[in-house]
Amino acid sequence: MLFRNLASMDVEESIRGNPIDGVVLLMGCDKTTPSLLMGAASCDLPTISISGGPMLNGKFKGKDIGSGTGVWQMSESVRAGEMKMEQFFEAEACMHCSHGHCMTMGTASTMASMVEALGMGLPSNAAIPAADSRRYTLCQLAGRRIVEMVRENLTMSQILTRKAFENAIRINAAIGGSTNAVIHLIALAKRIGVPLELDDWDRLGHDLPCLVNLQPSGRYLMEEFYYAGGLPVVIKQLGNLLHNDALTVNGKTIGENCADAENYNTDVIKPLDNPLKQKSGIAVLRGNLCPNGAVIKPSAATPKLMKHRGRAVVFEDIEDFHSRIDDEKLDIDENCVMVLKNCGPKGYPGMAEVGNMPLPPKVLRKGITDMVRISDGRMSGTAYGTCVLHISPEAAAGGILALVKNGDMIELDVSARKLHLEVDEKELSQRKKQWKPPVHSINRGYFKLYVDHVLQAHEGADLDFLVGKSGAPIPRQSH
Repeated sequence: MLFRNLASMDVEESIRGNPIDGVVLLMGCDKTTPSLLMGAASCDLPTISISGGPMLNGKFKGKDIGSGTGVWQMSESVRAGEMKMEQFFEAEACMHCSHGHCMTMGTASTMASMVEALGMGLPSNAAIPAADSRRYTLCQLAGRRIVEMVRENLTMSQILTRKAFENAIRINAAIGGSTNAVIHLIALAKRIGVPLELDDWDRLGHDLPCLVNLQPSGRYLMEEFYYAGGLPVVIKQLGNLLHNDALTVNGKTIGENCADAENYNTDVIKPLDNPLKQKSGIAVLRGNLCPNGAVIKPSAATPKLMKHRGRAVVFEDIEDFHSRIDDEKLDIDENCVMVLKNCGPKGYPGMAEVGNMPLPPKVLRKGITDMVRISDGRMSGTAYGTCVLHISPEAAAGGILALVKNGDMIELDVSARKLHLEVDEKELSQRKKQWKPPVHSINRGYFKLYVDHVLQAHEGADLDFLVGKSGAPIPRQSH
């Protein structure tokens, strides 16, 4: 979030500082997409988005391997002593065989899908591989269309409506999309002036099934998703669950764009009556540990861990985690709850993707591949596991997470939307008196500006003074 917000400021001021009538946003990896959308939304000109597209499938020993997801899987194998480091590096090299962003349903592919779901990109924007010539055709069509949008004065605020955001939330559930979409879409909605809250993600999306059989929730990769028909098939299959009258950049509604979509592989894109997983949308948790909310991605979690009570093993920050997690003397087993503090918007700072903490080697050697992990940080969309993320308020802001100690009991119950620290109020009050906020090593420039003004995760982690839009008036002459 540290540099997402900075990039959004650059985009906004670049648009406002030049005589631009229409904007084409060229975006690729996970944070370039929201930063460009956020910056452009604050200007609210006619705007069209083009994603760079995913890489081609990686191949290793005759099998497909997914960027990110494969790294997490194989790194655990190395740490468990099941894979040699030489093999790991070979597989990593095989994983990225073309230009493009991650070809799993990570945050990059999720946000490319959100661009299409919101109506900000042309149909099939989400899934055409970067190396496919049809990506260049899409770019040409976008270039033609933006000229027409300027003539029509079709601005972002006419497309990014409440209906568009509700569609995006539901589509994110159906594709098994990243938890990072939660923060990015809330921030984008605040820029354009659409009311959107954390609870909307649970209310609108949690009960929906996951239809797309892609890693990390499933088996396939983005190439197969595109060849199966891509996001238009998902949109068509969701049918009346969506606002089919929501406007898109090509001047047609999202329903019109997808009316003729065909599913060419029902193992990649499952039908609504036979989904990959039931009730797989983002779940929003509450409790004394997260009074303002926390999120978990059920489609990437272990079902038996969705209701769990365990002893806390606490890591004060990411350095503490790395220094102790491989220690064979660490007092931890698979029933414990791993707790990572000071990785939120202010605490890291920037809310790094460290919430999917690697498991300790002695647990991995038992054949255990998942544990309950909670933090105020984020998780890569390519990652998986029973990871509670985005705890708000964060530890660095004085949230209850900052007061958790080794040995405390923590209860997780996703079906009840509950995350609870079993410590009484009197004890928490005593701990609060002894708590001191972390001190950052850098206390000047943009770093300080960010820490002083960043909002909490449930509010989108934007800078408080960037919320809202200012339009794109022609600035005064500088000479």
